[in-house]
Amino acid sequence: MKAVILAAGKGTRMGDLTQSLPKPMLPVEGKPILEHIIEGLKSAGIREICLITGWKAEVIESHFRDGSAFGVEVTYRRQEVQDGTGRAALPAREIVGNDDFLLTYGDILVRPETYARMVKRYGEDQFAGLLTVTEGEDVTKGGINFFDDAFCLSRLVEKPTHEELDQLRAEGVLKDGDPVWYNAGIYIFAAAAFDYMERLEKSPRGEYELTDAITGLVKDGQNIAGLKIEGRWVDVRDPEVLASLKDEAS
Repeated sequence: MKAVILAAGKGTRMGDLTQSLPKPMLPVEGKPILEHIIEGLKSAGIREICLITGWKAEVIESHFRDGSAFGVEVTYRRQEVQDGTGRAALPAREIVGNDDFLLTYGDILVRPETYARMVKRYGEDQFAGLLTVTEGEDVTKGGINFFDDAFCLSRLVEKPTHEELDQLRAEGVLKDGDPVWYNAGIYIFAAAAFDYMERLEKSPRGEYELTDAITGLVKDGQNIAGLKIEGRWVDVRDPEVLASLKDEAS
């Protein structure tokens, strides 16, 4: 299995912090966010990693180089146009080839063992993908996921409005007392997922959405496994979150 890390964004919500650094290179506990991710991937036996770069790409590339200093093999592809999550991984298609690949955003921190748990769960059946989830987040800022009795994805709603959530309750899809599963932004896909990304059309928000590709897989009868994140899960989305991580480490 290979890995693709999306690290092209500037991270505008970080303000001046990302004027000279891409957000995935911001330091947490003494090293860049990306370094934490790569160490976790390596611990899960994933050593072939493609970094999708964009803003201040040279900072990332000069730090990791070919990856040998970190015990992995790193290659790079540039995301020239940032028009949504749905096509962000496509520059890595040639590198991934026919292999399965773990896909993660470059600003999400989890326990290192999370990646190994993902690989184990993905290997339990003939899955076309795996989607991680967590509880306690505002699903209007991400996505809400629904699963069957085998904890395979049955439906996904990207950034639902409060009105859409009310409708889901009225339909009996979202029930009081049930877990509300928030998309945690780390996945595993079979290589065929690239075909779904290629065929995407822009959403009403004017972007290509990765969740639309996942929905396409589900509609075609492909099984997408679910996995709950255990322990640490941090979306380093803004300066407040970054500061809280520094407070924890102090």
